[in-house]
Amino acid sequence: MTQEISSINESEVPIWPHFVRYVLEVLHDGETLHRRDIVGRSIDAAGLSSAARAETLNSGGLRSKQRMGWAISNLLKAGWIERPIRANYRITDSGRQWLAENSEGIRNFTEANRIFAEYWPQPEKSREAVIPVSTQAEVIDPIEQIESGINRITADVGDALLLRLRESHPDFFEEAVVKILLAMGYGGAEQRGRRIGGSGDGGVDGVIDQDALGLDRIYVQAKRYAEGSNIGREMIQAFVGALHGVAATKGVFITTSTFTQNARDYAANIPTRTILIDGKRLVSLMIKYRVGVQVEQSYDVVDIDEDFFE
Repeated sequence: MTQEISSINESEVPIWPHFVRYVLEVLHDGETLHRRDIVGRSIDAAGLSSAARAETLNSGGLRSKQRMGWAISNLLKAGWIERPIRANYRITDSGRQWLAENSEGIRNFTEANRIFAEYWPQPEKSREAVIPVSTQAEVIDPIEQIESGINRITADVGDALLLRLRESHPDFFEEAVVKILLAMGYGGAEQRGRRIGGSGDGGVDGVIDQDALGLDRIYVQAKRYAEGSNIGREMIQAFVGALHGVAATKGVFITTSTFTQNARDYAANIPTRTILIDGKRLVSLMIKYRVGVQVEQSYDVVDIDEDFFE
């Protein structure tokens, strides 16, 4: 594999084997450290960028801490570190020796598999025959395996949503985009929003009242276009003109296609606040706010309750 240190799934956080070296280096002087301190110092030693440090899992936890935790867990299983008291660790002689012989650390999943596989639980039949373990999935943090699977499902659902929207009637699509904005919290608890599309709509397809009297309004334009039929600057200019016609100061332009760079640049540099939502972001919002989708299954991930053992 090439450049696996750069991590998987387009993450800026290195893969967990990359952190093995830094955990051992932090503990090298023999000091016993709390897990929290090990994680913090190792992240600093690894030189993670601000973006990498801020990167989160779908569950909300920091990806760097999750992968660091997986490195600590495997080091403990291998006997390279030990836990003299709860949540505190120190390096062992075997860990110090490995680090001395492998100062460059572990570069990829293949190496991690070769080094740690003997410490991982194996299927029952492996007691009778050696079964090679060589797939990347077997060394990825289980939480990230779950998230990776969910992400694949979500991507498939997003593609299906986008296709259904493109095949829908224009009136249905206009109603749908209003429902999405209401689901996001615009329009307040009273769900003050409606479709106004049709002939004589003045160039807008929907309106959201931000207050009970309708003093603050968001106007919506919805374009159900096929892939490749990108929205250009001229159409955004026309929408902004329509907003001026109703004395509006902000609007949302939603499409099932995407926008040209000229359109994006224009919208970003005009006084009238105009938000552009393309097809990819549209289905992402629908999934996040559960519009047009439903939860089919849910799973609980458990961990040790440290407070219980205090």
